[in-house]
Amino acid sequence: MMVCRALLAAAIVGITFHHAGAQFGGMPGMPGSGGFGGPPAAPPPQCQELLTIRDTLQKHGQAIEAANTKKAHVKVACKLFRNYIATEAKMIRLLDANGPSCGVPPQINKQVRESHAKAIQIGKQVCEAAARGPAQTGPSLSDALGTTPPIPTGKTKGAGTFETLTGNPFER
Repeated sequence: MMVCRALLAAAIVGITFHHAGAQFGGMPGMPGSGGFGGPPAAPPPQCQELLTIRDTLQKHGQAIEAANTKKAHVKVACKLFRNYIATEAKMIRLLDANGPSCGVPPQINKQVRESHAKAIQIGKQVCEAAARGPAQTGPSLSDALGTTPPIPTGKTKGAGTFETLTGNPFER
């Protein structure tokens, strides 16, 4: 249950990042950058790399969201989170290096860092759950008491759902 909540939270983080990533306007050579006449030129390579990594990050976020919807196994979710976190770390490095020259507002860098911290925390929980494996069941009551339940032979009278200590009340 905790893993499902973690995946849901991660999907929300991904959706939040999607909206933040949409604020990349104002890059040199991009539409809406205020250039004069003619078709806009292609963005510089460092800005194009930022756009590419943003799109990759969105795909990873969508994959986590899809896994959550399909209730994927925890090991699959762990792998998806690792990919997402690695891509987000690369995005932070690129934002630090090229964000200002590409017209990325400083609040985007802050939002990506906050998202990254949350993703690391959730990813850690998901991967720890994957490492633990399936929940283990404890001993049964018979094991704890040192007894074994009787093996039904089919010859016993009653032993049904409505059996009580004094017999089946429906047979009286």
